[in-house]
Amino acid sequence: MKFEVYKDKKGEHRWRLRHGNGNILATASEGYASKAGAMKCIENVQNSSSAEIVTLK
Repeated sequence: MKFEVYKDKKGEHRWRLRHGNGNILATASEGYASKAGAMKCIENVQNSSSAEIVTLK
């Protein structure tokens, strides 16, 4: 898996998490003015791996 950082059509920085098979597993919910902002969000996602799993009905 890898995180990809890119600019969207508005010129904002976004990220997506791509599986080795090419499927996109997760994406940024918002654009960031700077690449550093997108990178900080990636760090937050990586550090939140202890989040609980909730099943919705």
